[in-house]
Amino acid sequence: MEIVRACLNIIWSFMEIQQDTAKKKLPLKFWVMENPNGMLKYFLGKPAFEFDPYEFGDDYKKRTMLWGWFQEPIKHPIKCKKPKFDKLKTKEIAPEMFGKLTRQERRAITPAGFAKAFFEANR
Repeated sequence: MEIVRACLNIIWSFMEIQQDTAKKKLPLKFWVMENPNGMLKYFLGKPAFEFDPYEFGDDYKKRTMLWGWFQEPIKHPIKCKKPKFDKLKTKEIAPEMFGKLTRQERRAITPAGFAKAFFEANR
């Protein structure tokens, strides 16, 4: 939670100190905090957006939540053939890329399809 608080402090410092109230313009075009389904929802409340990687073209499930101020990316789901992320073996998700990473390290990687869609929605 120390890292979450630090992130929120950075966001608040930009939004609070650098806003232009005369022009009613915010300094950040968007901000977002992402976390796989876990405890963060009990501290930050209901997420603004939820997704699984297969909803953006990556063939696995890992329910992920977003909090923040952003444009929602457009989902283009595929039929998911693989089980939830936690049941996948390391070799089942791009072994050339993730083969030597721990479960925790692999779990922290943002799915490529979602990252591209989010970029397109918020550029």
